[in-house]
Amino acid sequence: MNTVYLGLGSNIERERYLAAGLDALQMLLGELALSPVYDSPAIGFDGQPFLNMVVGTSTDMPLAEMAARLRHIETEHGRPARATRFSARQLDIDILTFGDLAGQFAGVTLPRGEILENAFVLRPLAELAPGARHPVDGRSYAELWAAFDQDSQTLTRVDFSWRGRFISRAG
Repeated sequence: MNTVYLGLGSNIERERYLAAGLDALQMLLGELALSPVYDSPAIGFDGQPFLNMVVGTSTDMPLAEMAARLRHIETEHGRPARATRFSARQLDIDILTFGDLAGQFAGVTLPRGEILENAFVLRPLAELAPGARHPVDGRSYAELWAAFDQDSQTLTRVDFSWRGRFISRAG
Protein backbone atom coordinates (compact mmCIF):
# COMPACT_ATOMS: atom_id res chain seq x y z
CA MET A 1 0.00 0.00 0.00
CA ASN A 2 1.17 3.50 -0.83
CA THR A 3 0.23 6.65 1.04
CA VAL A 4 -0.92 9.18 -1.52
CA TYR A 5 -1.60 12.89 -1.16
CA LEU A 6 -3.72 14.66 -3.75
CA GLY A 7 -4.24 18.38 -4.26
CA LEU A 8 -7.79 19.41 -5.21
CA GLY A 9 -8.82 22.78 -6.57
CA SER A 10 -11.68 24.54 -8.31
CA ASN A 11 -12.42 28.09 -9.41
CA ILE A 12 -15.66 27.50 -11.35
CA GLU A 13 -18.70 26.74 -9.16
CA ARG A 14 -16.09 26.00 -6.54
CA GLU A 15 -18.15 24.41 -3.77
CA ARG A 16 -20.10 22.23 -6.19
CA TYR A 17 -17.08 20.83 -7.98
CA LEU A 18 -14.91 20.39 -4.91
CA ALA A 19 -17.72 18.34 -3.31
CA ALA A 20 -18.22 16.38 -6.54
CA GLY A 21 -14.50 15.67 -6.66
CA LEU A 22 -14.56 14.37 -3.10
CA ASP A 23 -17.52 12.14 -3.94
CA ALA A 24 -15.69 10.71 -6.95
CA LEU A 25 -12.46 10.20 -5.00
CA GLN A 26 -14.27 8.41 -2.19
CA MET A 27 -15.92 6.08 -4.71
CA LEU A 28 -12.53 5.39 -6.31
CA LEU A 29 -10.29 5.20 -3.25
CA GLY A 30 -12.47 4.58 -0.20
CA GLU A 31 -11.59 6.30 3.04
CA LEU A 32 -10.16 9.80 2.65
CA ALA A 33 -8.33 12.05 5.09
CA LEU A 34 -9.26 15.69 4.43
CA SER A 35 -7.44 18.93 5.07
CA PRO A 36 -9.19 22.23 5.71
CA VAL A 37 -10.28 24.15 2.60
CA TYR A 38 -8.60 27.40 1.58
CA ASP A 39 -9.50 30.30 -0.68
CA SER A 40 -6.57 31.52 -2.73
CA PRO A 41 -6.10 33.77 -5.73
CA ALA A 42 -5.42 32.28 -9.15
CA ILE A 43 -1.67 31.96 -9.74
CA GLY A 44 -0.17 32.30 -13.21
CA PHE A 45 -3.29 33.76 -14.86
CA ASP A 46 -6.09 36.27 -14.28
CA GLY A 47 -9.05 34.33 -12.98
CA GLN A 48 -11.49 33.82 -10.16
CA PRO A 49 -10.01 32.65 -6.85
CA PHE A 50 -9.71 28.94 -6.14
CA LEU A 51 -10.83 26.71 -3.35
CA ASN A 52 -8.01 24.28 -2.56
CA MET A 53 -7.49 21.36 -0.23
CA VAL A 54 -5.41 18.21 0.16
CA VAL A 55 -6.73 14.66 0.41
CA GLY A 56 -4.78 11.73 1.81
CA THR A 57 -5.43 8.04 1.20
CA SER A 58 -3.74 4.67 0.98
CA THR A 59 -3.95 2.56 -2.14
CA ASP A 60 -2.45 -0.41 -3.89
CA MET A 61 -3.54 1.01 -7.28
CA PRO A 62 -0.59 1.45 -9.64
CA LEU A 63 0.46 5.07 -10.25
CA ALA A 64 -0.30 5.00 -13.99
CA GLU A 65 -3.81 3.71 -13.35
CA MET A 66 -4.41 6.31 -10.64
CA ALA A 67 -3.23 9.14 -12.90
CA ALA A 68 -5.55 7.97 -15.69
CA ARG A 69 -8.53 7.63 -13.35
CA LEU A 70 -7.96 11.07 -11.86
CA ARG A 71 -7.83 12.64 -15.36
CA HIS A 72 -11.10 10.85 -16.14
CA ILE A 73 -12.71 12.31 -13.00
CA GLU A 74 -11.55 15.80 -14.03
CA THR A 75 -12.97 15.49 -17.54
CA GLU A 76 -16.23 14.00 -16.23
CA HIS A 77 -16.58 17.18 -14.19
CA GLY A 78 -16.07 19.57 -17.08
CA ARG A 79 -12.33 20.03 -17.42
CA PRO A 80 -11.39 20.13 -21.11
CA ALA A 81 -9.07 17.29 -22.07
CA ARG A 82 -6.52 19.79 -23.42
CA ALA A 83 -6.84 22.42 -20.70
CA THR A 84 -3.74 24.53 -20.25
CA ARG A 85 -1.94 24.53 -16.94
CA PHE A 86 -2.79 28.13 -16.06
CA SER A 87 -6.52 28.28 -16.74
CA ALA A 88 -9.86 28.28 -14.99
CA ARG A 89 -11.19 24.83 -14.15
CA GLN A 90 -14.12 23.13 -12.56
CA LEU A 91 -11.94 20.48 -10.96
CA ASP A 92 -8.21 19.99 -10.76
CA ILE A 93 -6.73 16.91 -9.06
CA ASP A 94 -2.95 16.65 -8.78
CA ILE A 95 -0.95 13.76 -7.38
CA LEU A 96 1.34 15.49 -4.89
CA THR A 97 3.11 12.41 -3.57
CA PHE A 98 2.81 8.68 -4.16
CA GLY A 99 4.60 6.80 -1.41
CA ASP A 100 8.24 7.86 -1.45
CA LEU A 101 8.57 8.00 -5.23
CA ALA A 102 10.82 10.74 -6.58
CA GLY A 103 11.28 11.30 -10.31
CA GLN A 104 9.23 10.93 -13.47
CA PHE A 105 6.81 7.98 -13.51
CA ALA A 106 3.99 7.29 -15.98
CA GLY A 107 4.07 10.95 -17.07
CA VAL A 108 3.80 12.16 -13.46
CA THR A 109 6.60 14.11 -11.78
CA LEU A 110 6.86 13.23 -8.10
CA PRO A 111 6.86 14.80 -5.66
CA ARG A 112 4.92 17.64 -7.26
CA GLY A 113 6.92 20.88 -7.29
CA GLU A 114 4.01 22.99 -6.06
CA ILE A 115 4.42 21.47 -2.59
CA LEU A 116 7.44 23.68 -2.01
CA GLU A 117 6.21 26.64 -4.09
CA ASN A 118 2.56 27.31 -3.24
CA ALA A 119 0.91 28.01 0.10
CA PHE A 120 -2.38 26.57 -1.17
CA VAL A 121 -0.67 23.17 -1.42
CA LEU A 122 1.82 23.24 1.44
CA ARG A 123 -0.39 24.63 4.21
CA PRO A 124 -3.24 22.10 3.86
CA LEU A 125 -0.68 19.31 3.42
CA ALA A 126 1.13 20.42 6.58
CA GLU A 127 -2.17 20.45 8.48
CA LEU A 128 -3.24 17.05 7.17
CA ALA A 129 0.12 15.28 7.54
CA PRO A 130 2.39 17.45 9.71
CA GLY A 131 4.84 14.65 10.53
CA ALA A 132 5.05 13.16 7.04
CA ARG A 133 8.28 13.96 5.23
CA HIS A 134 8.86 15.37 1.78
CA PRO A 135 10.34 12.51 -0.29
CA VAL A 136 13.24 14.63 -1.59
CA ASP A 137 13.74 17.51 0.85
CA GLY A 138 13.42 15.23 3.88
CA ARG A 139 11.83 17.80 6.17
CA SER A 140 8.36 17.26 7.56
CA TYR A 141 5.51 19.21 5.99
CA ALA A 142 5.09 21.08 9.29
CA GLU A 143 8.76 22.10 9.15
CA LEU A 144 8.43 23.14 5.52
CA TRP A 145 5.35 25.25 6.31
CA ALA A 146 7.09 26.89 9.28
CA ALA A 147 10.01 27.85 6.99
CA PHE A 148 7.72 29.06 4.14
CA ASP A 149 7.35 32.82 3.55
CA GLN A 150 3.74 32.79 4.72
CA ASP A 151 3.20 36.48 3.89
CA SER A 152 4.13 35.94 0.23
CA GLN A 153 0.80 34.38 -0.79
CA THR A 154 -2.74 35.15 0.33
CA LEU A 155 -4.54 32.16 1.80
CA THR A 156 -7.78 32.15 3.79
CA ARG A 157 -9.38 29.15 5.49
CA VAL A 158 -13.08 28.92 4.64
CA ASP A 159 -16.17 27.15 5.90
CA PHE A 160 -16.80 24.08 3.78
CA SER A 161 -19.16 21.19 4.34
CA TRP A 162 -19.32 17.86 2.58
CA ARG A 163 -22.00 15.25 3.01
CA GLY A 164 -23.68 17.24 5.73
CA ARG A 165 -20.65 17.85 7.96
CA PHE A 166 -18.15 20.65 8.21
CA ILE A 167 -14.68 19.58 7.12
CA SER A 168 -13.34 23.12 7.30
CA ARG A 169 -14.09 26.15 9.44
CA ALA A 170 -13.04 29.72 8.66
CA GLY A 171 -10.45 31.08 10.99
